[in-house]
Amino acid sequence: MENPNIVLLGNPNVGKTSLFNRLTKLNQKVGNYPGITVEKREGSLKANNKTYHIIDLPGTYTLFPNSLDEEIVFKVLSEKENKLAPNLTVVVAEPSTIKRGIILYQQARELGLPAIFVVNMIDEVDSKGVHIDFPRLEAYLKTKVYQTNARTGKGLDKLISSLDEKPSIYIGNFQIPEKYTAALDEAKKLFPLATEYLTWQYLAQENVSYLPADKQNALKAIRDKYQLDTHEMQKTESLIRHDKISADLQGILNKSENKTLDTTSKIDKILLHPVLGYVIFFGLLFLIFQAIFSWSGPLMDWIDGTFGQLTEYLATVLPEGPLSSLFIDGIVAGIGGIVIFVPQIVILFLFLSLMEESGYMSRVVFLMDRWLRPFGLNGKSVIPLMSGAACAIPAVMAARNIENPKERLLTMLVTPFMTCSARLPIYIVIIGLIIPNDTFLGFNLQGITLFIMYILGIVGALASAWILNKVIKSIRSSFLIFELPTYKMPDWKNVLTNVWDKASGFLWEAGKIILMISIVLWVFGNFGPNRKFYDAEEIVQQANPNLSGDELEMEIGSYKLEHSFLGYIGMGIEPLVRPLGYDWKMGIGLISSFAAREVFVGTMAVVYSMGPDVDIEDEGQKSSLLTRMRSEINANTGKPAYNFASGISLLLFYAFAMQCMATIGVVRKETGSWKWTLIQTLFMTGLAYVAALIAYQILK
Repeated sequence: MENPNIVLLGNPNVGKTSLFNRLTKLNQKVGNYPGITVEKREGSLKANNKTYHIIDLPGTYTLFPNSLDEEIVFKVLSEKENKLAPNLTVVVAEPSTIKRGIILYQQARELGLPAIFVVNMIDEVDSKGVHIDFPRLEAYLKTKVYQTNARTGKGLDKLISSLDEKPSIYIGNFQIPEKYTAALDEAKKLFPLATEYLTWQYLAQENVSYLPADKQNALKAIRDKYQLDTHEMQKTESLIRHDKISADLQGILNKSENKTLDTTSKIDKILLHPVLGYVIFFGLLFLIFQAIFSWSGPLMDWIDGTFGQLTEYLATVLPEGPLSSLFIDGIVAGIGGIVIFVPQIVILFLFLSLMEESGYMSRVVFLMDRWLRPFGLNGKSVIPLMSGAACAIPAVMAARNIENPKERLLTMLVTPFMTCSARLPIYIVIIGLIIPNDTFLGFNLQGITLFIMYILGIVGALASAWILNKVIKSIRSSFLIFELPTYKMPDWKNVLTNVWDKASGFLWEAGKIILMISIVLWVFGNFGPNRKFYDAEEIVQQANPNLSGDELEMEIGSYKLEHSFLGYIGMGIEPLVRPLGYDWKMGIGLISSFAAREVFVGTMAVVYSMGPDVDIEDEGQKSSLLTRMRSEINANTGKPAYNFASGISLLLFYAFAMQCMATIGVVRKETGSWKWTLIQTLFMTGLAYVAALIAYQILK
C-alpha cells in the first residue's frame, strides 16, 4: 500500500509529540483540520521500502468527544471515508498512567481498527515505582507491546519495523449492559456494516458530525424511545472498563513508592500554595513580559532598521513610478510589518513551551480557573490575556490550548482589550498633552494615568467577556478536569519545533491577510481622486513661495495626504468623529492607525507638516511634536484640538478600538471565521466610540 496512514493516539503528557518528532525527523507540517481550527500535525517516515504518512492526533483521555480536539480524534478513527483514516493506530502510553492508555487501546480495537501498543518513557519505570510484566501484558492485549524512549530514540527501530505487521484478531472485553441492549439492537439495523462498539458510540453521543441527518434523527428517536442519557451511557462505559482493567492487571502491573510523584508533590506544595502560588506565578509573568520587551527590543529594532535600509536601497536602484512605490512602500513595508512581530512571538512561545513541557502550565490553569470562570473564561485563558500586555498577536495564538470552543472564542474576542505595547506611543503623546507633569502623593500624575490605562484594558476584557458569555451559547458544558502531570525536564526538540511552528504559521498564514491590507492602505494613501493630489507640488509652491528644501517637501507631503483617498475618507468621516471632539486631521489618524495603532503618531506628524519619522523618545523631536500638537486648533470648535476633553476621548477610543490589522488577521486565522472577526471589530470599535462620545460630551 502506498503511503499508509499511521495514527498516533494517546493521553496528554505521554511523550506522543516527542515520538512523532522522532519518527518524522521534523519532516512534518502543521495546519488545521478541514473546517475546524484544531491544529493538525502530520509528517512522513521513509522505512521498510515505503513512505508512511504519520498523523499526530490531539491528546485525549477517551474516544467520547468533549472538546474540538476529541471530536477530531473520534472522526479520524471512526469515519472510514476520512482521508486520514488509519491503516494502523499506534496507541502510546507511559508507565504511571498505563491503565488509561489500555482503555484507549481497547476502544480503538473495538472500533475495528488495527492497533499496536507502545509504552513510552520506559526509562522512567523505576523512578515512577512501576513494575510491568510485559509478556503477560502482551497476552492480555493480544498484541506486541513496544518499549520506547522518544527522547533518546530507544526502541524506535523495533517499532518502525512493526508498522507493516498485521495485528491479531481482537475480541473486545467491553460487555454492553443489558439495559441498553434493546436500544443497541435497533441502532445496529441502521449501521449493518459497523462494529457493535462503533454503533454503541453513535448511540452514546448526542451528535456525530459526519453522520447524515436521517441517521442522526433515527438515533435520536431511539434514545427518546428508551429514555437514554448519553452522559450516563458514557459514564457507565468508563466505570465498567476501569473496574475490569484494574482487576485484570493484578499481577501484571505493580506499583511501589513513586519517587518522581513524591518530588512533584513537594514542589506542588509551593507552586499551588493559596498565597505563594500566585506570587510565584505573577512573578514569572513579570519575568516573561520583561523578557518580551527587553529581548525582543533589539531584534525588532534590527528588523525595523534592516527593512528601512532595504527600502532606501530599493529606492535608489528602482526607477521612480507607482509600481516601484507599490513594491517598496506597500509590499516591502507590509512584509516588514509582519516580520517585526516575530521576535515577540518566538520569545513568548519559547516560555509557553517551556512551561508546557515542564508540567507547570497545568498548575497555572488550576490556579486561575476559579477567578476567570464567572466571566465565562477558562483557567487556560490567563496566558493569552496576560500575553496581550505585550502584543495581541501571539496572545490570540496562545488561545489554541483552550479545549472548550466557547471559552476559546471568548478568550480570542476579548484579548485585544489588553493594553499592548503598540498603544504606548499614543498614550505617551496624548497623556503628555493633557495631563500636567505634576505629582500626587509623591507619584507622577502622568505615570498614574498610564497605569489606569492598563487597568482599563483588564476591566474592558473581563466586562466584555461577561457580556459575551450571556450572548454566546455553549454547545457543551465546561468542566476543568485534567491530570496534573509530574514535573520533568523539557524536551528541547519539542520546544524548538513548537516555536518554529508558531512563528512560521504566523508568517505564512496571517501574513497573507496583513500584506493584503497593507497594500490597500498604501493605495488609499498614495492616490487621489482629482488634480489637487497630482498637482500638489505646483499648488504648494504657489501658495508658499518662501518654502524650500525639507520644509517644502513636508508641506507637499501633508497636502497630498489631505487630498488623497485616505484624506478624503478622513474628511468624509468627520461628521462621525466630530461628536468625539476630533477634526478631519485626527480622523485621518484614526483611519491610518488601522494598520497599527502606533501609526497614529507618525500620521499626525505628516498631517502637521513634520514628516513621517518622529522619534517620540528624542527630547527635541518630542518637544516639537507636543508643541505643534498643542498649538493645533480644531476648526470646528475654535479650541485647541488636543484639550482635556478630546484627549481623554482619544485615550478611551484607542483603549477599546480594534484597529490593528495584524490582530484582525490573526483572529481571522485562529477563529476560521470572518463572521466572528467582524463581530469583534464592530463590537470593540462600537464600544470605543460610545465611551469616547460620553467622555467628550461630559468633559467638554
